Amino acid sequence: MDKKTGEKMKPAQTQSKSMGRRSFIKKSGVIGAGMMFAPMIMTKARANDSNDINIALLGAGAEGQVLMNAMLKIPNLRFKAVCDIWTDFNLKRTYRTLKKYGHQLNRYVDYQDMLANEKELDAVIIATPDFWHADHAEACLNAGLNVYCEKEMSNTLEGAKRIVRAANRSGKVVQVGHQRRSNPRYRYSYNTLLSEAGLLGKITTINAQWNRGVQPDIGWPKKYTIPGPILRKYGFKNMGQFRNWRWYKGLGGGPIVDLGSHQIDIFSWFLGANPSSVIASGGTDYYDKKTHEWYDTVQTLFEYDSKQHGKVRAFYQTITSNSYEGYFEAFMGDQGTLQISESAARLGVFREQSAPDWQKWVEQKYLKAPVEEWKPDPGVVLDVRETLAPPKFEIPIIFNDPYHKPHLENFFDVIRGKAELNCPVEVGYETAVAVLKVNKAVETGRKIKYSPNEFKI
Repeated sequence: MDKKTGEKMKPAQTQSKSMGRRSFIKKSGVIGAGMMFAPMIMTKARANDSNDINIALLGAGAEGQVLMNAMLKIPNLRFKAVCDIWTDFNLKRTYRTLKKYGHQLNRYVDYQDMLANEKELDAVIIATPDFWHADHAEACLNAGLNVYCEKEMSNTLEGAKRIVRAANRSGKVVQVGHQRRSNPRYRYSYNTLLSEAGLLGKITTINAQWNRGVQPDIGWPKKYTIPGPILRKYGFKNMGQFRNWRWYKGLGGGPIVDLGSHQIDIFSWFLGANPSSVIASGGTDYYDKKTHEWYDTVQTLFEYDSKQHGKVRAFYQTITSNSYEGYFEAFMGDQGTLQISESAARLGVFREQSAPDWQKWVEQKYLKAPVEEWKPDPGVVLDVRETLAPPKFEIPIIFNDPYHKPHLENFFDVIRGKAELNCPVEVGYETAVAVLKVNKAVETGRKIKYSPNEFKI
């Protein structure tokens, strides 16, 4: 049942159910431990197999390469086509790589030609620029194909709505690429530490960031420049815009959408609520505004009204001029704090002094005990404003796979009827609403309120 509407949800559009700690460790921790010793061997394409899924990669740029590399480690997938407008570079490179690993496939410049000619496809992986997602996803769904669509679903809410409506019409599986929702560490933290054990108590505050250092605009080998007519046909003014589309209004949504949506999506997931308001400050403070139309610095303050935790305030920032402390999310409750990230080095659970003893959770292997707990020197009197540094506990989940692999595996398992989606299209749309309005808050300089109806179609 949908907790918000009370309606029965379709199997392909529901989120995975919570699982107990022991079951979760058995399914994810053991697998992760095995990966520590298994060689990183790419999976060869297999001949006809009733369990095989025929796929096409639409968009073979940087993100497409990341997804392809993850899928080459997943068995029973057969690449049948790759499509990209950069024929002399992205398309040729990807085609050769897939041929090398035994996949018999065709290559295309235009997605419509691919859909017209490829009649054996089961699914399409969409890794094109955000402004193309709605057209590409809608066309693939109308052709009767399942879709894995990288986030952001679209650079506009209208585009995101088109994808949801097309998914509902087709009845096909649509997974949105918020891959943290399939990450074993995140799923263990949500299902076991928060939902089952309630280690944090009442969550009151979230503090998160994605900081990146200064990076030059992405260049390209001049001999591989795409002809102007082709660039313009596919929405780009020039090659520089094609290579750096994330910075241009009308093409991407800026860093708050490109980076922030991954983490703001987790806020809503862990709290069981969408934001009720947002205040934001930002601007193009560092880069040249002629080539960086979107804000390079954004700081936000969200408010959430959670049924379980009440009022929760979440501070989030993304800056692109300094990489200090990288990226993480910290969920702070009256009994503890969970700091989590795709980077394992930023993972830890911290107990508040006033919280009940966590020894029972250590004994039951929910947590790993701190190596050493800091204590003040004997005889030292702390100032009344000071508190002891909280001890850091670790979680018993080892995960060394590529970040996107579990999310892709979940998508393919749903197609086979073996699982439920971790990020169905409706959830992806809710996150799109949450992040796309941040740019409006920056532009207007006002507090923006969300209506609950905005998250529904």
